[in-house]
Amino acid sequence: MGAAENAAGTVTDTAHSGVQHATGAAGGTARQAGDAARQAGEAVRDAPRQLADQARGNPLAAGLIAFGAGLLASSLIPASAKEQELAATLQEKAEPLRTEVTDAARQVAQDLKGRAQDAAQSVKEPAAESAQHVKEEGTSAAADVKDRAQEARSNVQDTRSGTPT
Repeated sequence: MGAAENAAGTVTDTAHSGVQHATGAAGGTARQAGDAARQAGEAVRDAPRQLADQARGNPLAAGLIAFGAGLLASSLIPASAKEQELAATLQEKAEPLRTEVTDAARQVAQDLKGRAQDAAQSVKEPAAESAQHVKEEGTSAAADVKDRAQEARSNVQDTRSGTPT
């Protein structure tokens, strides 16, 4: 019976060792999971402070953050049947207004296009006249410069030859 007791003891010891090892591993995994959960909780608790620090002095950023948070929260809550019904009703009632606004925008665009073409035409004629005037003035000035250059050349030649002008 000693061999049987020995074998039973060895099996018991091995089983006990396996249980201890499994318990230790499970405890380690539980600690790791607890640490990860604790870190996630700290990050979530710290997020508002970090956002506030980043948004401090920038009201636009703070407003955008608040808007985003509200949008996120509202997207997580499903629309009720009444909200869906009201949205459909609003969409139906807004359709004629949308059509009217679109037509009015087209009309304004056409009116503006016509006025812009008229304005361009009214500017085109005086611009062409001004360009012609500048061209004529340039030609006249060039002729004057040419005449004066010839006169100066003549004066220089006369001075060299000793004949005063």
